[in-house]
Amino acid sequence: MNVFSEDDLEVTPEQVAQWLDDGGDGVQLVDVREPYEHEAGHIAQARHIQLERLASQAETIDRERRVVFQCRIGARSAMAAQAFRAAGYEAYSMQGGLTAWAEKGLPLSPEGGRVAEH
Repeated sequence: MNVFSEDDLEVTPEQVAQWLDDGGDGVQLVDVREPYEHEAGHIAQARHIQLERLASQAETIDRERRVVFQCRIGARSAMAAQAFRAAGYEAYSMQGGLTAWAEKGLPLSPEGGRVAEH
């Protein structure tokens, strides 16, 4: 089992984009925002599981693959990543959330998607 420190809990939007560009086989991206936030704009490859439903859906997340959680600014995803690390997952939080992703000019779906206010 891998052991990770809190120092490496966050990964940059650019790193997430690179992992996804590399085929995405080694990474699972999970959007933990509310449904209205997800509908306004999201990362195409992200799976949407609301934070409040994450515990009940945990068994559907592959323990053998790295998982990156993402929210609007990074607070909710950091909580999710910490909990999943405690359960033995290689889990990360995307630094700055979808706001940082969009600020870097990385693509949002659907076309014309935006970051919804929380």
